[in-house]
Amino acid sequence: MKAVSLEKEIGSTSYPGRGIVLGRTADGAKAVIAYFIMGRSENSRNRIFAQTEDGIKTEAFDPSKLVDPSLIIYSPVRVLDDKTIVTNGDQTDTIYNLMSQQLTFEQALRTRGFEPDEPNYTPRISGIVKCAEGKMNYALSILKSADGNPDCCERYTYAYDAPLAGLGRFIHTYMGDGNPLPSFEGEPTLVEIENDTIDVFADKIWNALDSDNKVSLFVRYIDIATGEYESKIINKNK
Repeated sequence: MKAVSLEKEIGSTSYPGRGIVLGRTADGAKAVIAYFIMGRSENSRNRIFAQTEDGIKTEAFDPSKLVDPSLIIYSPVRVLDDKTIVTNGDQTDTIYNLMSQQLTFEQALRTRGFEPDEPNYTPRISGIVKCAEGKMNYALSILKSADGNPDCCERYTYAYDAPLAGLGRFIHTYMGDGNPLPSFEGEPTLVEIENDTIDVFADKIWNALDSDNKVSLFVRYIDIATGEYESKIINKNK
């Protein structure tokens, strides 16, 4: 697989849905995490990312307009020891709680399935990054229906040991716009990760997202040697 431009990949469709990018800067010094959400309905667009002690949570921008919080209000990012968990739903808490009980990332996700939002059956996408003793690794997962058939849940986990500098992987919920929305297909896309500052990197992703549908973006850089991190949030609703 040849690495492609992250900006071009994100901008290739008006509605990739929710997306996770994990990777390593070109100098090899930092682990990179990005998570974005998009929305087509008023309920989905009525959201912001709010900072928590170790990550973020989604909140209603205008609480009076919140219709159904079940699939849009959750904690996308949490930290467990030297591991950072990022997902597109409340499976963040499932992973956090079950890994605290010594289950693996993959075992924790075996207790979950795709979202029950017929007819889309939105995939649950999840990632985890570990930085310890000057090394990093990461994994991505997708739980999806069988080409729109909810009778079968397909489970895929992709693990990347000692990721190469300057490269990342990008996974998102939908292949593009549609009704119903078509679920992501194939292996997470190999993308280029440069030595941008966190602000420049975040701006590149934000500007590549469709202006009508983008809602919020979170980016975190983790120093692999020290474990220290810096984060950035961009919300369309301010």
